[in-house]
This record gives sequence, C-alpha cells and structure tokens, in this order.
Amino acid sequence: MAVTGRFVVLAAAGLIPVALLPGFGAALGWLGVMLLAVLVDLALAGSPKRLVVERDPVPAVRLGEAVDAPYVVTNGGRRRVVGVVRDAWQPSAGVVGRSQPIDVPAGDRRRLGTRLVPTRRGDRTVQRLVIRSFGPLRVAGRQRSLEAGGTVRVLPAFHSRRHLPSKLARLRELDGRASVQVRGQGTEFDSLRDYVAGDDVRSIDWRATARRQSVVVRTWRPERDRRVLLVLDTARTSAARVGDEPRLDAAMDAALLLAALASRAGDRVDLLALDRRVRARVEGASRTELLPRMVEALAPIEANLVEADWDLISSTVLSRARRRSLVVLLTPLDAAAVEEGLLPVVPALARRHLVLVASVADPRVAEMAAARGDSYAVYGAAAAERARLDRAATVAELSRLGAEVVDAEPRVLAPQLADRYLALKAAGRL
Repeated sequence: MAVTGRFVVLAAAGLIPVALLPGFGAALGWLGVMLLAVLVDLALAGSPKRLVVERDPVPAVRLGEAVDAPYVVTNGGRRRVVGVVRDAWQPSAGVVGRSQPIDVPAGDRRRLGTRLVPTRRGDRTVQRLVIRSFGPLRVAGRQRSLEAGGTVRVLPAFHSRRHLPSKLARLRELDGRASVQVRGQGTEFDSLRDYVAGDDVRSIDWRATARRQSVVVRTWRPERDRRVLLVLDTARTSAARVGDEPRLDAAMDAALLLAALASRAGDRVDLLALDRRVRARVEGASRTELLPRMVEALAPIEANLVEADWDLISSTVLSRARRRSLVVLLTPLDAAAVEEGLLPVVPALARRHLVLVASVADPRVAEMAAARGDSYAVYGAAAAERARLDRAATVAELSRLGAEVVDAEPRVLAPQLADRYLALKAAGRL
C-alpha cells in the first residue's frame, strides 16, 4: 500500500473539525473517515499483480546521447489500472523524469517508454519496474515491483571524431596528391608532375626534366598496408579520473581517432586491451567494420584495480606482431608504475617495432604548480612541480630506450597522437 499527497491534505483538513469540536470523538470520527477513504481506494484500485511487463531490445547508444527504452504493459486483471510507473534503471543510465502516468484497461495493453541519457559507458541495467495503482479518490493505492530486466550498451563517446576531417585532409596531402617534402626510407614513388614554387629541389627528376624540356618533380606517397597495433592498458592507473572522466576513457577516445585515421590510410589496425589478462581483442577487421567492432569491444571495459602485467603485455605483442609494426601503448606515465613495469620491456619491443607511448596528463597538476595563494597552495605547488619533474624524467628515459612519447591533456591527446602518426608516416618510419 502507498498513500498520496491527497491523504496528507485530507489529514490536514481534519484539524478544522477537531479544532471546532475538541474532544476524542471528533478526532476518532475523522480518523474513521480517512480510514474509509483509504479502504475504498484500495478496494477499487486495479491490481498491479496482474500486470505483465515485456521489454523491447534497447539499441546501443553513445555516451551522452539520448535513447528510448520501450516496454509493453499488459493488464490481465478485471479492473482498469490507473496510476504511475517508475522504471528502476540504475542511476548512471540517466533516466529522464522519475515517473510517468499509466492507464491500462482490463485485458488491454499499453506501450510505454523511458528516456535515457547515460552518464557512464558500459552496460547499464534495469531489473524491475515499480507500478502504483490508484483508486478513484487517489488517496491511496496499491504498489508492486515487477520483474522486468533489460540492458542498454553505452558506447564510448568518441568526442575526437570532430578532428577526423582535418587529419584526413593532411593524410591526402601525403597520399600522392601533393609532394612529400621528406623522402624517408620506405616511401613509395607515385608520379611525376611539373615543378611549382615551394617544392623541395631534391625531388626534381633531372632525367625526366631533360626529356620534357621542363622541370618536373617526383611525388611520393607513404607506404600502405603497414600494421598498427593499439595496446590499451586497463590496469589500476587507468582508473584515476582526470577532470570529468577516467584516464581510460580519454585513452579510448585517442585510440578510436588513430584507428579511424590509420585505416583510411590503408594500414591494418588491431587492438588489444590488457592488464593481467586480455580484456578485449579486435584483429583482422576491414576498414568498414573496424570502428564498430572497436567501440563494441571497448564499451563494457572498466579499469581493473590490479597492477598491469607488462611481461604478459610484451609477450602478447611480440607473439601477435611478427613483422615490424607501429605499437601504440596507451598507458599512464606514473613514475613508479612505469619504472617497475613498462621500462624493462620497452627495449625488447623497440628492437622489433616502432614503439609509441601515449599518456593522459592531468591539467590540474599544472594549475597546482602555478598556485601561490597561501602556504597550503605553495606546498601543493612544490608537490606538483616534483611530479612534473618525475614525469619529464620518465618521458626522457622512454625516449632514450627508443620509444616515441606523446604526453598530453585529455582534450588534445587524440589530435596530438594522430599528428605524431602522420609525422611518422610522412617520414617513412612505419
């Protein structure tokens, strides 16, 4: 049983006759009126026990976008059910509106829906639906929780996709439609064209110039069909929040942008997500199916509160990448964790592959390092500066061991990682 706001109003109205006719009889009489109203409502209210809820599948949705979760309520009882329904999704599913009205005649069914705007990535679930059926007076009603399980998969937001058009424009400049200024090892000859102001004189083809009686240059394009292996660290250091999201989500965003760019460039892209075991794997996907498979594989992954097993990660990478590849390690550069785990395995990886380490930097550290408001802020600034020096030393050590490093704040990590990939491709280092 549940009472409504009308019951409270009815009880408050009873203060008037009790005040005009003080005594136990008036109070008892009004209490009887309220009890009678409640019994009438409960007797005439439709039974929620006779309702059956069937949920429709909810399509996957990107984080922050809205989706409808429809369901059908069937009334198998003899009375009309009039009341309110509340869909008990977990809070991170982002239910819009706490409840909605319901009116299902006896033997009939109604299709309803709940608007969701999820606030967290992964599988958001619901186990039950709460229905409150009122009587004609709407003073009290019957309430029951019905089993009605459902799931919606919330995919990574992929905010960095807005950078993809500009990165593809730069890729087209490298891809045989404009001369590449640096003739790095591994670039492929594309075609000849007339010299224009600004072309590198080293690109002039003197034999072709002599034949044509005009200066012509060679154009080069980056080699295709190279392999890019994205390795996502899902251990405890990736669980730390930077701003409004975990480091892991920012790393996923950067991985998606790089995968989209590299696949358009004609390279083969694979993904591994690991900590002490392999959490997700995407291999052998074509260009059209790469991103859908990646977002589907990454959606349910949460950071695991264990230390990363870098020996396992290294051996997995070496066993799956037989030929020279670009291995992108998306992992936090926490000095202690890197010194004990990542640094010992980088030399073995760098001997066979081009290693690129991408890490999410916390902008709050820079803000703390600049603060001088009081003694507390000064001590915080000293600690922040110490952390920045340790991080810079870690970056220098990784570079000394042969790894490229991109260390940037979440909002710029994805485009900077894509820029580094394009620079490596233009230089013919893939």
